[in-house]
Amino acid sequence: MKEKKELQSTPSIWRNGRFRRMFAAHTAASFGDWFDAIAIQVLVAYRWEADPMMIALIPVVMALPGLLLGSIAGTLADRVHKARLMIVCDAAIALLTLAILAVPGPAWLLPLLGLRAAAGVFQMPSQQGLTRTVVTSDDLFRATSLNGLVNQASKVAGPLLGAMTLTVLSPQACIILNALLRLCSGLLLWPLRGIGPALVSADQQAVAAEKQGKSAAHTAPEADEAKMREEHVRASRFFNQWREGWAFLWRSRMLLHTLIFGLFGLIAILMIDYQFPTLLRVLAPGNESLLGWLVSAIGAGAVGCMLVLNRLNRISAGWGLGGGYVLVGGAIAALGWAQPGTGLPVLLMIGAVLGVGNGLYIITQNYILQAKTPADMVGRVFGIQSTVIGAIMVVSPLAGGVLIRIAGAGTAFVWIGMTVGILGLTGLLLQSVIWRESLADSSLTTEQNADLA
Repeated sequence: MKEKKELQSTPSIWRNGRFRRMFAAHTAASFGDWFDAIAIQVLVAYRWEADPMMIALIPVVMALPGLLLGSIAGTLADRVHKARLMIVCDAAIALLTLAILAVPGPAWLLPLLGLRAAAGVFQMPSQQGLTRTVVTSDDLFRATSLNGLVNQASKVAGPLLGAMTLTVLSPQACIILNALLRLCSGLLLWPLRGIGPALVSADQQAVAAEKQGKSAAHTAPEADEAKMREEHVRASRFFNQWREGWAFLWRSRMLLHTLIFGLFGLIAILMIDYQFPTLLRVLAPGNESLLGWLVSAIGAGAVGCMLVLNRLNRISAGWGLGGGYVLVGGAIAALGWAQPGTGLPVLLMIGAVLGVGNGLYIITQNYILQAKTPADMVGRVFGIQSTVIGAIMVVSPLAGGVLIRIAGAGTAFVWIGMTVGILGLTGLLLQSVIWRESLADSSLTTEQNADLA
């Protein structure tokens, strides 16, 4: 009865103390990540003057853990206490971030970034699953919007504060700040470490019952054999749950089409996602702060979009996913058409449009994935998404680096932007076919959460 009472919808999601803690922890981690990202990009692109191919290797090494561990991480997140796993990940990320301070160049930086990304792979599905656990279905859209809002708000304040820190201090100071914020995130999550029995508890109960039935006179060989049987059962159940996640995704038309549509766009976007410093070095040589300004404008556009969506509490699948890609693609192409000497206001306006499109897409996709997935499979679905994205990130950034070497940064941005825009337009025109499992009015509202689940 107590748990049922806690899961009742409240007039305001902010009355949910557990969500407030999660939100604060997510905010600390997100802001720290952007301090860190700006510092690393400045180090690599401006201070170390790395070429496009070396820059392209950064997202590749950060993607490999998602490819190798994404599905496993999602399955694990559905079996263990999610908050505990998130706390461990925060601690690991903080230590690996501090280790970056000792690297002398890009070659030494890449392995550390890969290890740190591995910790993040286990954290993401845990966060999504924990959100579904502590938030009612009526508040799910609002929670998803607020979490996305933090991600984008950190793109506004994070790069600006990072640029100020770089001006006054150094990239190393930004890196230290990220480590401290990660530790704060873990401390905020600490009181939530006991929430929800893990799926593995059933295995533990079966093992405990078996042990209680055993005689105390067991010999050592018998004990070893029993232990091996227990481990085999756990491994078998783990694999079965992993396979169930893939099977569920394959059966759900709307989930499958949402992921496929998004992944086609990501193939193009990730070709230039880490190459903004390469383009900005051409548009404004020596202006290190321009990267921070542009990223902040992108974040500001996304924040504005998410605030509107949070108030409306609904979004059409076609307009959110297809329309988002139209705006993202148009903005990327516009940046490619920009010439050296282009005014800062023009670049910031383009960045804001890119952010609006990004906000539309992210909120719509995450909401569909959460609302159409049962609570005990959320971690697995997001883990599968991480695996596929990891595979794309191994190939796309390298292909983007080659394209920029051959055609130049501006031309590459134009081609990729037009590709994403055409994909988004296709989604808008064919939305009734691609997402025809959605309800008759094509709206994703909180009143329809029960139907969507």
